[in-house]
This record gives sequence, C-alpha cells and structure tokens, in this order.
Amino acid sequence: MNVKISRNAAKVLQLELDKEENKGLLVRVQVTHKHGDHAHYGLGLDDKSANDVVVSTDKGIDVLLDGSEPLLDGIRIDYFYTPEEGFMITNPSKGNNGDH
Repeated sequence: MNVKISRNAAKVLQLELDKEENKGLLVRVQVTHKHGDHAHYGLGLDDKSANDVVVSTDKGIDVLLDGSEPLLDGIRIDYFYTPEEGFMITNPSKGNNGDH
C-alpha cells in the first residue's frame, strides 16, 4: 500500500504526534463512506489493530490503513491553510481528486 503526505500535512501531523497525550499513537486514515469507486476519508490518531497495515512515508510518519480496503491504497494527505484550514485526503490513483 502507498501513502503520500504533503509537507504542510506532515508538519501539522508531527505536531500532534509529538504531544505527550498522543505518545505511541499512529496516524490512521479510514474510509468513512464509499459509493462505487469513490470514497470519503477520515483521519485520526489510533493504536494498531489486527487488520492494519503500517505504511511508512517519505516524511517519516507512519500511517495505519485497513489492509482489506483497496480504496486506501494510493491516498494523498494534504493540509491547506486557505480558503479553509484543514486536511484533505484524496486518492488520485483511484480517480478521487477532491470533494464533490
């Protein structure tokens, strides 16, 4: 499985991972809703479970994914400051290039 994280997203995620209350947790991306070949994604911090795959990224952040969910392979995690601050998760490899 493959995950890309933008520089902005990595900075924000690392700040969260460095907090004392988050020690030992990993970033988790999950599918919150899907229809056809399109998915909506959720992001949080979590412990590893039995079905998880840990994907290392080039930004030094490991991401937990459900290994049985093909719509997670190839996701991209971005963080934007404008027009509204927040994360956006897409999967360009599956044709999901943004919200609709």
